[in-house]
Amino acid sequence: MCDYSLHSVRTRPAKVGEKLVTHNFGTGTRGFAAPEDCSVAVCVLPGTELAFETPVKYQTILMLRANTGHTVAIFRQINKGALHINHDALEFPDGEIVLLTRLYEGQKATVLTLPTQPKTAAEAEAQQRVAYVG
Repeated sequence: MCDYSLHSVRTRPAKVGEKLVTHNFGTGTRGFAAPEDCSVAVCVLPGTELAFETPVKYQTILMLRANTGHTVAIFRQINKGALHINHDALEFPDGEIVLLTRLYEGQKATVLTLPTQPKTAAEAEAQQRVAYVG
């Protein structure tokens, strides 16, 4: 829901139709916030669909600026078993996956859909927040 590096930041869940902005929380990662209160991280569940105002821009590993060419994405959590790395990512229609922490700050998005409530234990586990063990 929100990456482990946002545990020191106040959080709340996202709502359908809500406007969000990518924000650097000063914790070593970026995430989503409501434009009217960037001190609170807005957490989205895996499977949430987002629509951006413009094609999503991000920084590559080589620190180059990249443009996905896409304005829609689905929120995913990757590398769930790994500790001390970012897990929150966006998956684009062409299958490209980009970590949220690589997104440029200030990009605006709208929450289109939230995932359905889990019906099985496996679905519930897939939607659980990544635990931080420190």
